[in-house]
Amino acid sequence: MQHNVHGPSDVLLKRALPQTCVDKARVASGATGDAQHDTIPSVQGTLPHFIQEPEDAYIVKSNPIKLRCRAAPALQIFFKCNGEWVHQNEHSSQEYKDLTTGLKVREVMINVSRQQVEDFHGPEDYWCLCVAWSHLGTSKSRKATVRIAYLRKNFEQDPQGKEVPINGMIVLHCRPPEGVPVAEVEWLKNEELLSSLNDDNIDTRADHNLIINEARLSDSGNYTCLASNIVARRRSATATVIVFVNGGWSLWTEWSACNVPCGRGVQKRSRTCTNPAPLNGGAFCEGMSVQKITCNTLCPIDGGWDEWSEWTVCSSQCERQRSRECNSPVPRHRGKMCEGNSEATENCTDGLCTQNRKLLHDVKPQSMDSSNDVALYSGLAAGIIAVAILVVAVMLYRKNHSEYGVDVIDSSALAGGFQSFNFKTTRQGNPLLLNSSMQPDLTVGRTYSTPLCFQDNADKELFDPLPDIKVKVQSSFMVSLGVAERAEFHAKAPAETFPRDLSREYSSTVDRRKKGLLTLNGPLSTCKEQQRITGIFGHSGGRLVVPNTGVSLLVPHGAVTENVSWEMYMVINQGEASYLSNTLNRCEILLGPEVTYGPPDLDPFCPVAMTIAHCAEVDAENWNIQLKRKTQDSKWEEVMSVEEESTSCYCLMDSTSCHLLLDQPGSYALVGEPLTQAAVKRLKLAVFGSMEADYMSYSLRVYCVDDTPHAFQGVVAAEKSRGGQLLEEPKMLPFQANTFSLQVSIQDVPQFLWSIKPFTTCQEFSFPQVWCSNQQPLHCAFSLERYSPATAQLSCKISVRQVKGHEQILQVYTAVAETKESVPFFMQTDCTVTSQTGPKAFKIPLSIRQRICATFDTANAKGKDWQLLAQKLHLDRNLGYFAKQQSPSAVILSLWEARHQDTADLDSLASALEEIGKIHSKSSPKDQDEPESEFNHIQADSLCGTGTLTNTIEDSAPEYTG
Repeated sequence: MQHNVHGPSDVLLKRALPQTCVDKARVASGATGDAQHDTIPSVQGTLPHFIQEPEDAYIVKSNPIKLRCRAAPALQIFFKCNGEWVHQNEHSSQEYKDLTTGLKVREVMINVSRQQVEDFHGPEDYWCLCVAWSHLGTSKSRKATVRIAYLRKNFEQDPQGKEVPINGMIVLHCRPPEGVPVAEVEWLKNEELLSSLNDDNIDTRADHNLIINEARLSDSGNYTCLASNIVARRRSATATVIVFVNGGWSLWTEWSACNVPCGRGVQKRSRTCTNPAPLNGGAFCEGMSVQKITCNTLCPIDGGWDEWSEWTVCSSQCERQRSRECNSPVPRHRGKMCEGNSEATENCTDGLCTQNRKLLHDVKPQSMDSSNDVALYSGLAAGIIAVAILVVAVMLYRKNHSEYGVDVIDSSALAGGFQSFNFKTTRQGNPLLLNSSMQPDLTVGRTYSTPLCFQDNADKELFDPLPDIKVKVQSSFMVSLGVAERAEFHAKAPAETFPRDLSREYSSTVDRRKKGLLTLNGPLSTCKEQQRITGIFGHSGGRLVVPNTGVSLLVPHGAVTENVSWEMYMVINQGEASYLSNTLNRCEILLGPEVTYGPPDLDPFCPVAMTIAHCAEVDAENWNIQLKRKTQDSKWEEVMSVEEESTSCYCLMDSTSCHLLLDQPGSYALVGEPLTQAAVKRLKLAVFGSMEADYMSYSLRVYCVDDTPHAFQGVVAAEKSRGGQLLEEPKMLPFQANTFSLQVSIQDVPQFLWSIKPFTTCQEFSFPQVWCSNQQPLHCAFSLERYSPATAQLSCKISVRQVKGHEQILQVYTAVAETKESVPFFMQTDCTVTSQTGPKAFKIPLSIRQRICATFDTANAKGKDWQLLAQKLHLDRNLGYFAKQQSPSAVILSLWEARHQDTADLDSLASALEEIGKIHSKSSPKDQDEPESEFNHIQADSLCGTGTLTNTIEDSAPEYTG
């Protein structure tokens, strides 16, 4: 503020002011001078003092602004804008007396329009000031600037979404739009104003950034930067912040008790990924959730009596004693004590003792003694002669009938008499049974209903001709005596480890197999030829199938680089190339075929899915099942145990198949070790028949083979080569690891039509033969001879039972054909199907698959991610393997494809997605109104249109290449 007292400035002011203004000032001075002097004598010598100076102002839109000045004492006040005086007509003024000071106050106001500001072009902003004048001089106010206010629409920098681990720092940057005046910034979280005053963990800086020092789960949400000034309010793009929690392992539980009361068992301990549990897409725990160790519990050993001691000398009381001790063995480990007496006493004179204890030598009458001796010696002589005659007769009989390959016996021959039976008409509808005439007993066991078919080269022998095996058999009285081979396998001996010293029998069986010494109902000899299937696959992926073996390979979309093709192959190893050429450890057996896929230098971008059929009744308490892989030096190494979690491989065990996710090519085998006697592997039983060369003999061949399609295919190939016919639908027999053998017997043969050799109905496989068959078929044969060529029907039963185990009955009703023509018992439909490439190899269309992956691979604060997808598809174990994949959802869908390759619909996937959609709708009800929601889009395509999608897939016939 400037003050001048009657100086040059006053003169200048008078010159500068308009004349009208000067005149008015003089009049006012003359008219009021005396009054002022009379009323306010203190005013003399006082310059104008500004009570209100003009303030900076902003023009909003087209609304003019008002600038005000008040000064006292002042004769006149004028505005000067941009160095020029504002015309007096544009001023509006008023005077009033300040009641406090008694001074006269003058107030002046002008309007400034938007047009005036826009028309001004100077180095500075548009400005105005006030000049107040009194008789003592002038005073100037401060400059007030006038600017046009605005706020642009676009932010110079929008905040970006983040995924932050818990306790990490969150920094959200925001640069508001350009504006006059400068915009003020506020932050919204989930549409609610965020204030740093209420939370010390939040810092809103002067540079408009938002800083959360330590992220908490409650800090997850949608953040928006809000910029505002007097003109407008602008919102930035919303930034989603997800605070995730990586999973952590809990402490290990205590080791469980040994799962068997006696022998070798398993102890377990476990931990869970709950310390903390992974949240909001956090990483799953790495490592195993279950650990197993073997345990050995000492078995109780019952006490056994030692041999009796010698009798003592006859005492004076006509008695003698002997004793024994319970030390063969001594009872240990809670074993039972010996039963019975440890001492024995008897009369040493046959009761002939006088009252005075003297021995008598009197004898009975001679006639009585003589009669007893004659009867005794006559009976002994007759018994010896009868046994000798029987032995000689059996030896001569066996020598005269040695040309038979197998001894046969019928229970009806021992019972005597004839049996009545009825022949029924041949049933229709089953292509496998050409000469059957009764409905199968479906309540006894599971039947084989899959069509049997072969490749074009099916005429080649998969097995050598059936060997003419000489079989040891036991008659009923030999079995009751426990002689020959049955005594070997049923002998009860104390065992320190489970199961019943199997390792000794296993190893002996393997050794004999290697030396070629197994002749008791031995396995079929397989040929050296291997089944090899090839196909050429590119970026779109495809599927390889080995027909009738339960073995397939799924190559997902994207596993092969774009613009590159690979010739991939699958081989089922047989003969010398199989796992049998390597020594199996202790009680390990092969549960399915050994499969190799390649080429070896293939490096897929995502795991391929291999399916292998197996023959185990899967139960973690009874089985230890492992996946093994052949190394470069032809040794086998363990890849993983199917019950444990691994990040290098994934194994899903279904009731009949094992689905593997593999990252590298190689040879793989599924190996099982029984942990208890309750472990069961499935056997498939089948009976075939054919007429012999003499047209009078008929051969029945019974096969016991591991219940896998590949193993049974070998049986079919062998029977095809010799013209056999399937007489009954194959049935399944559960075979337990209880070390007891398998008995095969023929029953109810009508003896007035067919002749059989007596005492030879039962044949037997030892336990190691059956348990360690390792996908190789076992068989036995019964030879029957008809009395007359007119006999055209054969009816009998084949009983297959495990001692102290399950039993199956194969009912044979067949018409005996005298022709040697072999009628095929398999169908040739789709026998050459081996490979399928492109989108039609998959049940899920590629577009739907990509949408599902895009939705579930992205972490979501509401829990809608790939872990929920795995849970709803029942694939929620070993999640650590999926977590390390680039697209977990894609790998989960590949596993689903492999698991459901035999079904023709998408019901399970559609149901899972529908359930997820319901959960999503309940958790976010307001999202139902968002038509552009990506998840709703997938639902519309894949859930509401499930029927259409399924029909589309079913109507498009796959294009296969053989």
